[in-house]
Amino acid sequence: MASDRASASGGGGKPGGMDDRLRVGARRPLVIATGNAGKLREIDHILAPLEFEVIPQGSLGVIEAPEPHCTFIENALAKARHASASTGLPALADDSGICVSALGGAPGVRSARFAGEPKSDPRNNAKLAVALDGIADRRAYYCCVIVVVRSADDPQPLIGEGLWAGEVAHAAAGEGGFGYDPWFLIPSTGLTVAQMPVELKNRISHRALALASIAARLRSDF
Repeated sequence: MASDRASASGGGGKPGGMDDRLRVGARRPLVIATGNAGKLREIDHILAPLEFEVIPQGSLGVIEAPEPHCTFIENALAKARHASASTGLPALADDSGICVSALGGAPGVRSARFAGEPKSDPRNNAKLAVALDGIADRRAYYCCVIVVVRSADDPQPLIGEGLWAGEVAHAAAGEGGFGYDPWFLIPSTGLTVAQMPVELKNRISHRALALASIAARLRSDF
């Protein structure tokens, strides 16, 4: 598998290249394997310079894939393959979460369901606040793994990872973003992610870093 961390830039050829018909026109189709509206907005914004036609999987009738795995990369790969198999198009999937030092890395891959089903940002945040009540060590990081496949059986998926270090605030602040953004504080800025201008978040976030790490490959291979 072709894997790149945020600090690395990819290169290489075009294994299993895309059908030439999909290269016609200025914008290349790419199915985004998520139903999370916040993720869709961010991915669409970050990918804009690459001139992809970003297609939410839900608009094609694709249901969300299960996320049973214990690693971000396995979940992202499963979601990307599912979306590509369902549509016959290249697909991009993101698996991400917050990892808190004092909780042994939790919620981690369970971030979206930290407080159980159904998924709920307010309940997840409330559970995190209770779990860290009275704990001095607030260190945490956002992790994002992006997987892009040319086809459902692509033997060399593109894989990018982005890590964004910060800490869990003592109180929520800000109205923007989604997920744990009101609680995730970036000390160098003095802001929670929910307080940041969208343009800043989309430039320095874990998702932006993960996509940046594979941007060159996206340009050349797709």
